[in-house]
Amino acid sequence: MSIAAEAVQIRRPEFPLAAHGKTLPAERTGWLMPTDPAIGVDAIRRRYQHDGYVWLKGLLPRADVIDFRHWVFERLRNRIGRAGSDFSLGIASAGAFDRSLADRRLMSLVRSAAYEGFCAQPLLARFMDDFLQGISYLHKRKIMRFVQPGSLTATPAHYDLVYLRGGTSRLVTAWIPIGDTPAEMGGLVYLEGSHALGVKMEAEFRAASGDLSPEERISAYNNHMAEGGWVSKDLPDMAERFDTRWLAADYEAGDVVLHSPYMIHASTINQDRSRRLRLSTDIRYQNVDDEIDVRWNNHWSLGDML
Repeated sequence: MSIAAEAVQIRRPEFPLAAHGKTLPAERTGWLMPTDPAIGVDAIRRRYQHDGYVWLKGLLPRADVIDFRHWVFERLRNRIGRAGSDFSLGIASAGAFDRSLADRRLMSLVRSAAYEGFCAQPLLARFMDDFLQGISYLHKRKIMRFVQPGSLTATPAHYDLVYLRGGTSRLVTAWIPIGDTPAEMGGLVYLEGSHALGVKMEAEFRAASGDLSPEERISAYNNHMAEGGWVSKDLPDMAERFDTRWLAADYEAGDVVLHSPYMIHASTINQDRSRRLRLSTDIRYQNVDDEIDVRWNNHWSLGDML
């Protein structure tokens, strides 16, 4: 059980959560426990260490996040957005679009001063300094994703250290929903208690990787790992196999979720009735004095094998 004390307003999602053709059964689905940033960084750090994640409610100014959502979709308007709609709503176009063209445009946006400023805003930087008890380093490789309603796209279950083995394991991922993201929109789901499981899986990988070259050992694409470094695409089977639950949330603009590099997480498909696009960014921090994975010193790009 989480050591968080806040009550969670439980509601039933409008649709059962699903990914990769499988529906999450109600008995294997739960809810993340929210944390008020006002409890202080020491208490936040304890929750993170205990649960493998901490869902910080309203850490960022809501209006700033909505404004940035507007900025992104205004620049993607000819690719994925519905003509004439409010860009801050991010309503998907009803027609077909060129995914590769939209992805290339997104790659240009993550190189922009506006995106860099959003990720490196002083409030978040100061918080991460305090959380990491030193000077925080924000990795240059930062990812922004959009997911269409009705798309079958969902991120398979994985833990992040698989992609960051070339540096320290003392990493923290910040996942930021850019706009309100109720569970039906397919935000991140976390396998309850799985940070301990990730530690065990990583130890097993290290023990079995003696036949791999140094380059292969740090790669998620080696013959000891599943396709793409994933743990599984079958989320219901994972919850059953490890006798646990997938934890979802109704995220709001301004929320930030921090999770351990060992915490197993995934996403579900976007089933939003209003046809809103899910938009999010995931960025990684570490103490600047720890070893940095040099592969993350470049901007995110298609085909970078990370």
